[in-house]
Amino acid sequence: MRLPAESGFVSHVLEVVEAIPPGRVMTYGDIAAELGSRAARVVGQVMAYYGEGVPWWRVIRSGGHPPVHHETRALEYYRDEGTPTVTTTTDAGYRVDYAKARWRPEP
Repeated sequence: MRLPAESGFVSHVLEVVEAIPPGRVMTYGDIAAELGSRAARVVGQVMAYYGEGVPWWRVIRSGGHPPVHHETRALEYYRDEGTPTVTTTTDAGYRVDYAKARWRPEP
C-alpha cells in the first residue's frame, strides 16, 4: 500500500533527507530511527515514490551501498559533493564509506 503524499510520515522523511548536508549520508534505518520508527522499508517506499525532489543519493542502504538501480547516477553526486567512497567488488564497484560520511541531526 502506498502512503499518500499528504501523510505526515512522508513529509517528515523528506524533511530529514533535505537536511542531510552535502557529502554526508544516512541509511533508511537511520531516518526511520530519527522519526522514532523502525520502518526502514517504509522510508524506502517514501523515497521511491516521492524522493525525486530531494537529495535522494544521500540516503543509502546499510553497509554503505547506494540506492538500487541508481548506482551510476549516485556516484556522480558523491564525487561532486566529496562523499567518501570505497572501491569494492560489488556490481556498483563502490560503496559509501559510512563510518566517515554518516550524518546525525543535532538534537
